[in-house]
Amino acid sequence: MEMRDIDNLPKNAANYTALTPLWFLERAATVHPTRKAVVHRSRTFTWLQTYQRCRRLASALSNLSVGFGSTVAVIAPNVPAAYEAHFGIPMSGAVINPVNIRLNASTVAFLLGHSQSAVVIVDQEFFTLAEDSLKLMKEKSQGNFKPPHLVVVADESCDPKTLRYALGQGAIEYEKFLESGDPEFSWKPPQDEWQSIALNYTSGTTASPKGVVLHHRGAYLMSLSNPLIWGMNEGAIYLWTLPMFHCNGWCFTWALAALCGTNICLRQVTAKGVYSAIAKHGVTHFCAAPVVLNSIVNAPSEDTILPLPHVVHVMTAGAAPPPAVLFAMSQKGFRVTHTYGLSETYGPSTVCAWKPEWDLLPPETQARLNARQGVRYIGLEGLDVISSQTGQPVAADGKTIGEIVMRGNLVMKGYLKNPKANEETFANGWFHSGDLGVKHRDGYIEIKDRSKDIIISGGENISSVEVENSLYLHPAVLEASVVARADERWGESPCAFVTLKPGVADKSKEQELGEEIMQFCRSKMPAYWVPKSVVFGPLPKTATGKIQKHILRGKAKELGPVKLSKL
Repeated sequence: MEMRDIDNLPKNAANYTALTPLWFLERAATVHPTRKAVVHRSRTFTWLQTYQRCRRLASALSNLSVGFGSTVAVIAPNVPAAYEAHFGIPMSGAVINPVNIRLNASTVAFLLGHSQSAVVIVDQEFFTLAEDSLKLMKEKSQGNFKPPHLVVVADESCDPKTLRYALGQGAIEYEKFLESGDPEFSWKPPQDEWQSIALNYTSGTTASPKGVVLHHRGAYLMSLSNPLIWGMNEGAIYLWTLPMFHCNGWCFTWALAALCGTNICLRQVTAKGVYSAIAKHGVTHFCAAPVVLNSIVNAPSEDTILPLPHVVHVMTAGAAPPPAVLFAMSQKGFRVTHTYGLSETYGPSTVCAWKPEWDLLPPETQARLNARQGVRYIGLEGLDVISSQTGQPVAADGKTIGEIVMRGNLVMKGYLKNPKANEETFANGWFHSGDLGVKHRDGYIEIKDRSKDIIISGGENISSVEVENSLYLHPAVLEASVVARADERWGESPCAFVTLKPGVADKSKEQELGEEIMQFCRSKMPAYWVPKSVVFGPLPKTATGKIQKHILRGKAKELGPVKLSKL
């Protein structure tokens, strides 16, 4: 039987418009034309100026025949041009491809080639990275290479020589490029909200990076979900500690325009820079991976400005935060909201929603509850933990491990030019995250590991996250990461890589301290979880502060197997 609505009223131009976050900028410029929109060192742009600059950018790109069906790459840290690109590029109809500035030339060459970027907007500090990448592309092209247009962004904090060099190589300076555009350019919103707005590449630790394609609809919904989830107010002052090239800054690029807030750019993230920005600009909110929070709580006193002048709200995601770090942040006056998500879900798409009854619990218990990944975002329709064997939801007992899956409007369109990966990742109508977790009785989920990071020792599963959380409780430990190491007796066993707090111990005491840490772990966890080896030194990290476990797994392999360990 045919389903019928109560009416047959059609969509028309008066009652239906494709959802897009681009209108937020036009509204901000109308409502608060003179309010500070973007601040970077000595430069400040109002919302009206930012709107005009973005229209100029869209116009200048259109003059190059860049529009619907084109991709524009941006290789830059958190500077105004990177912010403007999130509006100006899609206002031309094109797709923004923000590139991680810490990638090497061969990976960037792959990204630029795979995305077929028609224009590359590059910060002067990273011009040689772009240049080296294009050389590699030309070498592989066998004579039919059409180089993209190069636009170089100048920055007063950089060596002027790098800018002169870029201009000498034929790049056009960003401000000059904007001057070629019309500040009253009549940009057109997408006809279809399924139209692509952004292309973000996954870190690709084991193979070529995958291109995550996001649409205008999802970007719009995430831009409104984030402030609602976080309780952000109109006019929030947001510090850019999170790179804009990471999931479009978790869509806060667009959200800040919706809130008519102020963007404070931070080119390089240091604890001192964060504390200074809070004191100087009255920062109310910032986002950061747990590794950045760790640097903030362990900063030397000369780098801090405490007590904080007001409560500062912090959103953390990107890795499971150790409860010890969350506790230390709250002690310093930061209010931390813990979220979880992936590039494939527009950034954070679950939140550990705080419950008023938790206020009465001891601080350590609060930190442990807040370390869970939580419940689905307002804009996400489905979240569950399912058995990898049966595909059915696991019991909500906090113990049974399954894969975290999502579905809804905050899930990507798919991976660019990768039908096999799309088939696997969207199997049975869910987006499969590859993260293993449990569901607690209150419905909150908690990550136990990436599926590839689980340690199987003597047939028993060990969560590296749980072992790391215990290591962070040791007073000498600044950072810790645990991976599997071959073990002659158990197949594999936990190997802890540890960075010590400054001044804790010299090289000669490391063996002694390693044994003490193992002893400490024995008091905190089952015997088979205890690391059988402890390696000291700095931990390798991605541009977004995630610890690169694949590098640590390689180091553990080089160490060879643990000889018949005595358990």
